[in-house]
Amino acid sequence: MTNHSFSRRAFALGAVASLGLTAACGNGIGSTGPATIDARVDATLAEMYSTYPNTRALAEKANGMLVMPLVTEAGFGFGGAYGRGALRVGGVTVDYYSTAKLSGGLQIGAQQYAHVLFFMTEDALLEFRQSAGWAAGGDIDYVISSNGDGLKAETTTALSPVVAAVFGRAGLKIGATLQGTKYTRIIP
Repeated sequence: MTNHSFSRRAFALGAVASLGLTAACGNGIGSTGPATIDARVDATLAEMYSTYPNTRALAEKANGMLVMPLVTEAGFGFGGAYGRGALRVGGVTVDYYSTAKLSGGLQIGAQQYAHVLFFMTEDALLEFRQSAGWAAGGDIDYVISSNGDGLKAETTTALSPVVAAVFGRAGLKIGATLQGTKYTRIIP
């Protein structure tokens, strides 16, 4: 006798995993290196500035920006996310980073999105660069809401050491938060 509920769960888990793996193929895994990541970062910044013009003024005030052009996130009960990007200081790439996140709880689906962390103080940028693996906490303020609306970047962001913009979402998973996301310096 076959357990049909196990078969359905196994099928659903396999489908979500294959969707996540298929989507991950385009997020920098196996890329040709720094030139590819830099081109994706440039395209991501151009999209962000044209879609959310208020982020341009924020970028001008920031001491540095970590740009993650494509993060793929998938989950079925347990989930994870992965992406690669670059840290820019003064408009120049200074390091490359990967981002990874593990999560648990009630979740199903997959999504892809881009995000940019704006380091608004020199201390926040220095702490990020000196850490062996920096994890995003609940103290990050967002300049683009979960609905994708642009928010004013004057009052809240002026006081926050790290500000995030999460945008360009595509997929079937609801919500995107950077809390618990770990960033690690890489050599592409």
